[in-house]
Amino acid sequence: MATIRPFHGIRYNTNRITDLSQVIAQPYDRINKAQQAAYYQQHANNFVRIDFGVTEPDAPGNNVYTRARDYATEWLADGVFQRDSQPAMYVLEQTFVTPDGQTHTRRAITAALQVTPFEEGIILPHERTFSGPKTDRLNLTRATKAAWGHIFILYPDAENRINALLQPALETTASLQARERVIEPAVAQRFWVLTDPGLLATIAREMAPKRSLVIADGHHRYETALNYRNEMRAEYPDAPADAAFNFALATFVSMSDPGLVVLPTHRLVRDAANHSGAAVLTALAPYFEITSVVDRAELAATLHAASPDHPRFGFYAEHACAVLTLKSFDIMTELAPEHTPDWRALDVAVLHKLVLEHILGLAVGSGHDADSVTYLRDVNAAYAAVDNGEANYLFVLNPTRMPQVNACTLAGEKMPQKSTDFYPKMVGGLVSLALTGRMSD
Repeated sequence: MATIRPFHGIRYNTNRITDLSQVIAQPYDRINKAQQAAYYQQHANNFVRIDFGVTEPDAPGNNVYTRARDYATEWLADGVFQRDSQPAMYVLEQTFVTPDGQTHTRRAITAALQVTPFEEGIILPHERTFSGPKTDRLNLTRATKAAWGHIFILYPDAENRINALLQPALETTASLQARERVIEPAVAQRFWVLTDPGLLATIAREMAPKRSLVIADGHHRYETALNYRNEMRAEYPDAPADAAFNFALATFVSMSDPGLVVLPTHRLVRDAANHSGAAVLTALAPYFEITSVVDRAELAATLHAASPDHPRFGFYAEHACAVLTLKSFDIMTELAPEHTPDWRALDVAVLHKLVLEHILGLAVGSGHDADSVTYLRDVNAAYAAVDNGEANYLFVLNPTRMPQVNACTLAGEKMPQKSTDFYPKMVGGLVSLALTGRMSD
C-alpha cells in the first residue's frame, strides 16, 4: 500500500522573498560548479546553499553539511523560511517546450511518502545507484534532519483520476509562479498549497492501493531516505509509526499525464586510442547494419522513424553521420545472459554492453567513466564537441519509452545509467519536509 500524507511544509516566506525565481534551484545532481556559483550570486538565500552548498576547506564543526544546517536554522529563525501551520499537499504544474517545438504541461502532487523497501513492490527503482551520492545525501539529512530534494515518482493512473480530483481546487486556489533562472529558465512553474482535509484524504485514499510506482528521478534520495529511516529506528525503537523519519519528500506524476516527457541522453566518447570513425564503423559492422546518411537532419529523421522493437542509434565522427541498426539479438544474449530480453532490447543497453564495453573496451556504468564518456541532453552541443575535438565520436539516441521503463522495472532490472531523462526536473526550494516529530504534529 502506498501511504502518503499531507505535511507542514517548510517554504520561503513570500512576504520576505517576493520573487521565488531568485531562490529556487535545480536538483543537486544537475548542477555544475559554474551553475552553483551563479545560484550563489543570484540571491543570499538561494536554496542551493542548503541542498548543494560550496565545499570549502573543512574546520572543526564547519563543513558543507553544518553550513547547510546553520542556513536552515537561521532562515527559519529570521522568517526567510516558514513552516506551514496547516498540513498540506502541494501541486506543481510545469509548462515547457520540447526540442520538437511542442508545448506541454505536466502536473505533479507533492506529499510525504512512507518509505518502503523495494522488495515490497510498492516503490520500484529503474536505475543503479552509487555510494558517493548516497553518502553525501545521508550526511546532509543527518545534519539538517530534513528532506530538501524531491523524489520524482511515477504512479499508474490510466484515467488520470487524481489529476481530475485536483482540478476544482486548482481553479479556485491562487497559485505562486516562478522560473528557475540558471539551468531551465524556459520552464514556467505554477505552485499551489492545498489544505482542504477532505480533498487531501481523498487523494491519499486514491493513491493507497497503488503498487509498482516507479522512481523517475531521485534514486539516491530514496535510498538515503531508507537508510536514514533505518538509522532512526535503531536509535528510537519505540518511535510511533507516524514518526516523520519514516517518510520522504516525494512528488508524484501520473504515468498517463499527457505532459510526461522523456528526452534522450546522448553519449560523447573520448577514445584514448584515437581510433578513426571509419575504424570504429569497421569494428561495428559484424553486428550492425550501417546506413550512411547525408547530414544530422536525415540522421534525426531516420532515428525518429525507427521501429521501437529494434535497437537503433546514430553515430557521428569526422563530420560524417551513420545510423546503426542491430542485426541480431544473439550477441546481446551472449553478452548479457543474466538480463531479461526487455533489458537486452534497450538502445542504451546495446550501446553500453555491446559497443562501449565489448567493442571499444570502455568501463561504463561504474560511476568512474567520466574520462571516457560524457552524457549530454543537448545534441547540438554534442555535435559541436566532436567538431571542436573535445570528443572523438558521438552516439545519438532515441528516448527510452515508458513501456520499456515499466517492463524493466517490473522485472527488477536496473537500466544503464542515464537511460531516461524525465524533463523538466523537479525544482528544489518550493517546499521541503522536516524529519523530526510526528506527521500528526
